[in-house]
Amino acid sequence: MPLSTLKALFFDVFGTLVDFRTGVAQEAERLLSPLGARLDWGAFADAWRAEYQPGMEVIRAGHEGYVRLDIVHRRNLDRILPRFGLADVDEAARGELNLAWHRLDAWPEVPAALARLRRRFRIAPLSNGNIALQADLARRNDFHWDAILGADLSRDYKPKPRLYLDAVEALGLAPGDCLMVACHSSDLATAASHGLRTAHIARPNEHGPGKGEGAPSVPVDFAAADLAALADALGV
Repeated sequence: MPLSTLKALFFDVFGTLVDFRTGVAQEAERLLSPLGARLDWGAFADAWRAEYQPGMEVIRAGHEGYVRLDIVHRRNLDRILPRFGLADVDEAARGELNLAWHRLDAWPEVPAALARLRRRFRIAPLSNGNIALQADLARRNDFHWDAILGADLSRDYKPKPRLYLDAVEALGLAPGDCLMVACHSSDLATAASHGLRTAHIARPNEHGPGKGEGAPSVPVDFAAADLAALADALGV
């Protein structure tokens, strides 16, 4: 389809727009090292993130009603702390550490690239992150969204079809009018299966040096080195 039909861009957030591994590792070190913890902070962030999909799958599979990602993250934090000898961390510290996901920094090019893209298109996160989390990330990183879509709207988690279709419907558009932007090929494959166009952003260091997708593993409409390169490709 020609670019002239494109009206809205939806964005994955964790990994695509923000560097969650670095941010979580830094926050964990800041909050836990004063308690005497001496850890591989990157490994701690990796362990917490590794519980992300299993924590949501209980809900996706219908074994539990929807709960926001903040609650899933907290359950996962409580699960991993004993593995690192931190079972005695108190409630106040756990609660503050769980907000690490609200304090993540964007990849360097993202705020300016989003501002460019918003000149022509409506833009919104289509994320598993809950609305409060997305609002905090937006304020921290100067993201100016036209809407906040995703899990809290649909009461479910990607890659369930309703998240993509609810986002399209919320803006009164057809799937082909919308571009899903992500650094995860699986996310893009699901979006494409429901008629959205897709753009892959390379984040080869998402999970640490050399541990991320440098290129898509599925067919996409656009493949870009970063978000600024996508803005170039879209002519903004």
